[in-house]
Amino acid sequence: MVVLREGICPGMNEDFLKALQNKDIRTGVLVAVRRVLLAQYTAFPVSGAELYEELLNSTAILSTGIPSLDKLMDSGLYTGEITELAGSPGSGKTQMEALQKIKVVRIFNVFSLLSHLQNMRRKGLQKISVGGGSVKVVMVDSVSAVLSSMLGGKQNEGMSLLMQVAAELKMLAKDFNLAVLVTNHVTKDEKGQPKAGLGQSWSHVPSTRMLLQRVKNEESSSLRTATLTKSSRQACHLMQQFDLSQLSEEVTTPISGKRKLENQ
Repeated sequence: MVVLREGICPGMNEDFLKALQNKDIRTGVLVAVRRVLLAQYTAFPVSGAELYEELLNSTAILSTGIPSLDKLMDSGLYTGEITELAGSPGSGKTQMEALQKIKVVRIFNVFSLLSHLQNMRRKGLQKISVGGGSVKVVMVDSVSAVLSSMLGGKQNEGMSLLMQVAAELKMLAKDFNLAVLVTNHVTKDEKGQPKAGLGQSWSHVPSTRMLLQRVKNEESSSLRTATLTKSSRQACHLMQQFDLSQLSEEVTTPISGKRKLENQ
């Protein structure tokens, strides 16, 4: 076994060597400590195929109940991701989120939102679920309602709070394998066209973004268009038309990412 001496490794200077000798710490002890640290903290190589298989097995795809929207989002809402619905008041954002067997928590400011999201992670989702069932979707309607007043002007903490909300939602999606669905208001771009609000920083938070708009139709007031403005799986600017009055009430079984891949 190598005798401890100055310069044998980075940081092993004369003072450190004397301190080890005064404590009667020998080479064998340091080697044992090194082995423990390597076993606990070394990153072991994992093949891409193994990671891909793990992702497929852990991913579920949840139907929205509207086939055209599912098609737009490449089969539906993906767990582990944040999906955003943006639209003006009355565009159907909230109605899209009206599902059965849900627990509603009314929150009126960003601090209450952060507190509740953190409690969900600490206490575990099963304790807050309805009837003890598994939780697969968390919805925030609307994220812009609690964040907009904190942004702009002299509200210096607004951007920090926005990033905290984003981080909490991402951790919920990843740690608990959930689909997170948020709604957002719309503003106008430089050409006068509608775009999702909350600025450039928030635009990087959702994996999928859809813009909902009313269709002017005298025969039906429930017609809407959904335009895909951001996606990692589909081409952007795809559009589908759907009818809010035809939302399916059937309970659909989530499909896994692996089954989807095998069916393609």
